[in-house]
Amino acid sequence: MTKTTMTGQVGISAESLASSAKKAAKGGLPPVDKWNPDFCGDLDMRIARDGTWFYLGTPIGRHELVKLFSSILRKDGDDYFLVTPVEKVGITVDDAPFVAVDFAREGDALRFVTNVEDEVLAGPDHPIRVVRDPETGEPSPYVNIRRNLEALIDRKSFYRLVEIGEHADHDGESWFGLRSQGAFFPIIPSAELP
Repeated sequence: MTKTTMTGQVGISAESLASSAKKAAKGGLPPVDKWNPDFCGDLDMRIARDGTWFYLGTPIGRHELVKLFSSILRKDGDDYFLVTPVEKVGITVDDAPFVAVDFAREGDALRFVTNVEDEVLAGPDHPIRVVRDPETGEPSPYVNIRRNLEALIDRKSFYRLVEIGEHADHDGESWFGLRSQGAFFPIIPSAELP
């Protein structure tokens, strides 16, 4: 679980943050990577591993509000923040801030769609990576969505990806992985497969 380093709750409400985000989001994704407001503290907001956003312990039920908040999300180091031109508040992210809920093959590319309706073509600018649990070996696959923010690829999509995987040379040995836009993304050494 990732949490900002400063403790204490912030005096900013989710409503005022949403209002600022609406103003900033006109015309596409706001340039949060260019904004450097003062850190205002932590907000009691959390993104669960399944992509559910919580505010004050309650799920945020309005999809449009979740999309709005996701548009002002930024990751600095290991910490996540909601950023507007005048506010920067820390939030907690259990794993990845987004979930890739589907994908489609488009020519030689894999197009992913997230729970907040972002769409990306996996490739050099949007790499896929797989982390394996050291104890169980269970894979956790991710795709980079934007500004170093990743989506956990959901289980049904990952099973479908495995069906179209291939073996290729990677760092001098054979790996099973995925190819998109000419880039190969290793999942597991071929020798470890049954």
